[in-house]
Amino acid sequence: MTFSLGWFCLLLPYCSMEGSRNSLVFGSRKRASQGAPGARSRPVAMPPHSDAGPVAGPPDGGWGWVVVFGAFISIGFAYAFPKGIAIFYKEIQDFFDTSYSEIAWVSSIMLATTYGAGPISSILVNRYGSRPVVILGGLLCGIGMVSAAFCTSIIQLYICVGFITGLGLALNLQPSVIIIGRYFLKRRPIANGLAMAGSPVMLCTLAPLNQFLFDNYGWRGSFLILGAILLHCCVAGALFRPISADKASVKTQSIEEGKEVLKEEVTKDVIEMNSPTNVRMETKTEEEEERDCCEKVNKYLDFSLFKHRGFLIYLIGNVLMFLGFFAPIVFLAPYAKHIGIDEYSAAFLLSILAIVDMVARPTTGIIANSKWVRPRIQYFFSFSIAFNGTCHLLCPLASGYTGLVIYSVFFGLAFGMVCAMLFETLMDLVGASRFTSAVGLVTIAECCTILLGPPIGGTLIDTFGDYKYMFIKCGAVMVLAGTFLFIMNYYNYRMLAKEEKKRKAKEEDTKPVRTENEGRNNWNKEHVQDGPELEPLREEQEGLKKEANGTNEV
Repeated sequence: MTFSLGWFCLLLPYCSMEGSRNSLVFGSRKRASQGAPGARSRPVAMPPHSDAGPVAGPPDGGWGWVVVFGAFISIGFAYAFPKGIAIFYKEIQDFFDTSYSEIAWVSSIMLATTYGAGPISSILVNRYGSRPVVILGGLLCGIGMVSAAFCTSIIQLYICVGFITGLGLALNLQPSVIIIGRYFLKRRPIANGLAMAGSPVMLCTLAPLNQFLFDNYGWRGSFLILGAILLHCCVAGALFRPISADKASVKTQSIEEGKEVLKEEVTKDVIEMNSPTNVRMETKTEEEEERDCCEKVNKYLDFSLFKHRGFLIYLIGNVLMFLGFFAPIVFLAPYAKHIGIDEYSAAFLLSILAIVDMVARPTTGIIANSKWVRPRIQYFFSFSIAFNGTCHLLCPLASGYTGLVIYSVFFGLAFGMVCAMLFETLMDLVGASRFTSAVGLVTIAECCTILLGPPIGGTLIDTFGDYKYMFIKCGAVMVLAGTFLFIMNYYNYRMLAKEEKKRKAKEEDTKPVRTENEGRNNWNKEHVQDGPELEPLREEQEGLKKEANGTNEV
């Protein structure tokens, strides 16, 4: 804890710098509104935080690597904690006398809340920036796990571990992914790969640590200690210094806001003068309020993405993929214990998976950033999903501990490949400007299948008394998702190429027409100006103008 307090003291100057910058922006906004002549005093809505505002361009380095380190910690806890906590499931199941499907709901609710709260997290990031949202998420994680240590029923665990801790992890995951997109452009795949490597590092650490804590303090004492460890997410969030806009952009922003205030006042006065009755005025104000409400919602969540072909393909494929993505890793350690492997060896399987995953993520980021793969990164992503599903289909062939070790190695490789490209492929489709809204919409759609995946696997185990049917189900679903994405991305690339070809052809066709029209207009102007036969018409036109001016003066 003293180490954490030291970090907070070290980062306090950055917080004070942010506060002074916000006061400067607010002051300039206030002066712009006061400087509007004849304008009534009206409250001006504050724009989104500078973290989501217009900037000169991503720095692609510098403090961005410190931000990557903070994202490494927060993303690591967000992804690894729901898997690492599976070490306690066998003992909690015996303590509360529950079935496999009932205990699987703990991870399912946590994961579904982490993904389902994505839009809430995106809205908070757009409004307040990444730093305060991650700090709030760290506090919620600590509160949830400390409360879980005093639970007396499985329902209370659903609330404390599932909902409260899951919400805290959601507030850690989305801002960390978003702020990397603010700091990096050219090196973004490498930065995403390094940040995503936090998940296997944390899982590699948490798996043996959780077993050690359980042997010495029991599951209740372990939850207390884990709650204290999760508070370090607050320290990671303090590293997320927002990118500030230049002073010139602040000045132009204040001038534009002053103009907007003037425009609003003028339009309101015109409406009041022209409206014949109060009823029409009321209907107009109601329509304006509805339009403003829709604009505010669309400002934080861009629902026009559902008209984006590439986004819809990504969404459908990922929703299907998550039906079998998390269940194998949740049941890997319980499956090893079920076939007679000791507890520490079962926990070590997760460590093997995490070590391979740790190497696979940055390596995948480097490969995805290469000039051969990046233009067609969607194909690489589709292959990694299908490869992941193939590993699960072959898992039932591993009967002993050696076979499970081999499965863990290939599973870690495939899992790391998918996670390293999960958000990079989405940003490649929609762009950095719409990425915040896209992440929020994707995560809320994915939370349904994430919620159902592990309980369906637990139900298959309870029904057949064997884990192999759970692995076969997960493998088949993921192979299907990978095949769907590969085919549809091929179709999407073909359509994009045709659209680009049509656009270029249309531009080439309009060029000669434009040159002909411009030449004809110039020829007409020259002849109209120089033609002597049009002088009587000009004199007649001037006479008509004089007569009109005379009537106006009268």
